[in-house]
Amino acid sequence: MKKEILNPPALGAPPRFYSHAVALEGPAKLVYVSGQVSLDQDGKVIGAGNMRAQSEQVFKNLAHVLRAAGAGWDDVIKMNGYMVGLNAGNVAAYREGRASHLKAKRLPASTLVGVTSLVHPELLLEVEVVAAIAPKKKKR
Repeated sequence: MKKEILNPPALGAPPRFYSHAVALEGPAKLVYVSGQVSLDQDGKVIGAGNMRAQSEQVFKNLAHVLRAAGAGWDDVIKMNGYMVGLNAGNVAAYREGRASHLKAKRLPASTLVGVTSLVHPELLLEVEVVAAIAPKKKKR
């Protein structure tokens, strides 16, 4: 599988937080990860009212799901985020959480949308990803 990061000059360089597009060529296993929120394994909200704490938990939860699928952060090709209270401070906290997992030159195509609420009133952030995993090479 060949993964290509696409940032066409006609659009100008994207901000350092995403790529305009990611293209795949060749066989790949696609993994669609449902939106993850800042719930722990007991279903309790981590970081109520704190975007930084919720962002850390969301990305921790995403990492668990990716690992279970045999994927890692380098395999993520698309990321969608939904944020309650979209403002500069919350976006910065979200980007800190993202940056601790993603490589600056290999960013997925991404979207961040402000929403009025999520499924639980204390939740501030939900993030879903799509990952593409190259087939494992057979040993000879």
